Amino acid sequence: MISKSLALDILNASLATGADFAEIFIEEKYNNGVSIDNDKIETISSGIIYGAGIRLLKDLRSVYGYTNDLSKKSLLSLASTLAASFQGERILTVTELKKQKVKNVHVNKRHLSDVSKDEKIAFITKISDEMKTFGEKIVRRSVSFGDNTQHVIIINSNGKIFEDTRERGRLYISALASDENGIESSGVGPGASKGFEFFENDVDALALARNVCEVAIKKLTAKECPSGKMPVVIGNGFGGVIFHEACGHPLEASSVAKNLSVFANKLGQQIASSVVTAIDDGTIVNEWGSNNIDDEGNKTQKIVLIKDGILQNYLIDDFNGRRMGMKGNGACRRQSYAYEPTSRMSNTYIAAGKSTVEEMIKSVKLGLYAKSLGGGSVNPTTGDFNFAADEAYMIRDGKIAEMVKGATLIGNGADVLMKIDMVGNDIALAQGMCGASSGSIPVDVGQPTIRVSEITVGGRGGALK
Repeated sequence: MISKSLALDILNASLATGADFAEIFIEEKYNNGVSIDNDKIETISSGIIYGAGIRLLKDLRSVYGYTNDLSKKSLLSLASTLAASFQGERILTVTELKKQKVKNVHVNKRHLSDVSKDEKIAFITKISDEMKTFGEKIVRRSVSFGDNTQHVIIINSNGKIFEDTRERGRLYISALASDENGIESSGVGPGASKGFEFFENDVDALALARNVCEVAIKKLTAKECPSGKMPVVIGNGFGGVIFHEACGHPLEASSVAKNLSVFANKLGQQIASSVVTAIDDGTIVNEWGSNNIDDEGNKTQKIVLIKDGILQNYLIDDFNGRRMGMKGNGACRRQSYAYEPTSRMSNTYIAAGKSTVEEMIKSVKLGLYAKSLGGGSVNPTTGDFNFAADEAYMIRDGKIAEMVKGATLIGNGADVLMKIDMVGNDIALAQGMCGASSGSIPVDVGQPTIRVSEITVGGRGGALK
């Protein structure tokens, strides 16, 4: 996208006033999307993101700027403007650049960009038509499919050039049910760093659509969830969003390096129950949150964060690693060239245990089975969270009983980690978008079904009984 000679000029202009590191991030990204709302094609869209960001580091200071004008004049002007943030003498000159080998492990058979909009529309229309069979109670059927292909070039003052191409697609299905009891909803959104064959062969989209409609309709007649402290069995897959939000973010170096995390300075200490092992793995082939390299050019890794309850590692980017005296471990990400990169999760999950779902349900005399979770919020500094259950049932005398709605799980990440006393053998991953200081990025959350011995459940159904 720019020549080596121009890249050298930009880097050296950036380093003129004493910065000890300079980096150019160039991005070209193509986005496509189609959606249907009931029987109406709602959107057919495509667009391109094109631009570059320049980052300068000096000791524990950083400056960042970006532009979508990649002319020589614009890029050199940006470099000089950023360099003016420092007032020292040049300590580094870059004389050559060498392209680094980046192995692409995400092999695709049908590139998403090669699939026509007509084929994508036919695909989502078939799903929407399947949802029609549930009758008038389903008042809104929404199906969308989006994909993007991103090409990045990272050039830094260590004399290295990295290039990578990333391809992702995601299907989202949601249903809105309504009757005299009110309005309820449910949704699901599978995705992958894989070609269209994932949606044709690996995902049973029609079965997912039927389940979404069934859950939305069942919630119409569900009772309000009672409130109180109780044991809770949390389902696999998207149930892992609690670990992601309340525990994963506090393990990112952007918080740890500044002592803004409840887990700062606790390496080697027990922070979770001994049955908990947690991993962030950006190397899983074709997974939604995976990359070949991170946005600093470092190879992604399988990082064991917690092993048998003991804190083993953090998610570290090179810059925050300076504060910590630790090297980056491939966990630096950003939404686009318009964001300065920092430490972020990729595919984060609690590893499989030995218990079965049946054993966990049977162990609870009176409690809640949160089969799937929805949205929520968390304070990343304290780990305090609340998450709504999308599909939940009471557990009575060791058996799944009536469905309930309006259940909210309220707690603290560090506290919940210590109260996980059973971990299932049914691990699953689920896809989502994670927002933080470096923008919104694709991530997987995941876990087997787990049992938390006690957690506060909010609901409007009165006291637990």
